[in-house]
Amino acid sequence: MSRVKILVVEDEIVIADNICLILEDLGYEVLEPAINYEEALQTIEAEKPDLAILDIQLGGKKDGVDLAWTIKEQFDFPFIFLTSNADAGTIERVKKVAPPAYLVKPFKKDDLYTSIELALHNYTEQKNNTKVEEELLIKDAIFIKEKNLFHKVKLSDIRFLRSDHVYVEVHTVSGQKHLIRGSLTDLSERLPQNFYRTHRSFTINVDHMEAINSAYVLMNNEQIPIGKNYRDDLLRKIRVE
Repeated sequence: MSRVKILVVEDEIVIADNICLILEDLGYEVLEPAINYEEALQTIEAEKPDLAILDIQLGGKKDGVDLAWTIKEQFDFPFIFLTSNADAGTIERVKKVAPPAYLVKPFKKDDLYTSIELALHNYTEQKNNTKVEEELLIKDAIFIKEKNLFHKVKLSDIRFLRSDHVYVEVHTVSGQKHLIRGSLTDLSERLPQNFYRTHRSFTINVDHMEAINSAYVLMNNEQIPIGKNYRDDLLRKIRVE
């Protein structure tokens, strides 16, 4: 299988070269970076990349958002936005083009890898006319789709999950709540071993458990019920006699 071919569009040469080195280390095929809209179009037409990483702020009359629209309308392949800061007007323009991923400088190697794989995955799903998943589990995080973006939530930051009809509520240690359309059973089966089902409506991250008895688990002073069908298995797993 041929490697994924990536084009970096970045007008700061040092940053562009650094991104290219990271991409090569991750195993991707990397094209010569472009520094503006015109150079990027020439490379796209000649090399036909599989994915582009676009800095929003580019030198010249047209910026990364303009390039994204051209890619979307004329070439049809996935792209990722990259920026260090942007004004409110630019952010509104970014929202309208609906980027599959968005990276803020400085970023980590794993963040770059995850963004690329998410963008490629979503593009493939859409091309196959199948439903894009509401969430994706990649390494140590869950990416939850909210509007047109996937938001990263570290698994270690999840306190518990609660089923709410056709949705799953993801509750974090910071008090945030994210909604995923889907089944708690399906999601729970794909989580690591420190997540335990306590009830037909609850799955907990045992790392954040403060106390337990036969009726409930205490997490941040909140009582998470233990269903009778889950009690024996839960107590055995955490070795409570």
